[in-house]
Amino acid sequence: HVQLVESGGDSVQAGESLRLSCVASGYTLPMNMGWFRRLPGQEREGVAAIAGDGRTDYADSVKGRFTISRDGAKNIIELQMHSLKPEDTATYYCAADGLSGSSYDEVPYFAYSGQGTQVTVS
Repeated sequence: HVQLVESGGDSVQAGESLRLSCVASGYTLPMNMGWFRRLPGQEREGVAAIAGDGRTDYADSVKGRFTISRDGAKNIIELQMHSLKPEDTATYYCAADGLSGSSYDEVPYFAYSGQGTQVTVS
């Protein structure tokens, strides 16, 4: 079965950068993947998506600051986050789906997701 393990979350000051990583295993075909975030008691919010063919899509709130990338050979996707703001504080989850579309707003509904990694910006 598909497993996703995130890492890289931390507590940082506004304006700083972080890189989140997600190691994926348990599948053989290219999948659409992405990141969503969530605050306690709030809805999941799609952040970024990367399709199996490498096309990317971002939420307006992170466009120009966040970059999603994938290393297919290593089954790793990353989210490089620059110019972090307090409103970026959330638990960030990696997600994957072999049948979905590849828009950022579909990522919260992907079939598989990891346990999350906490990002705190103050």
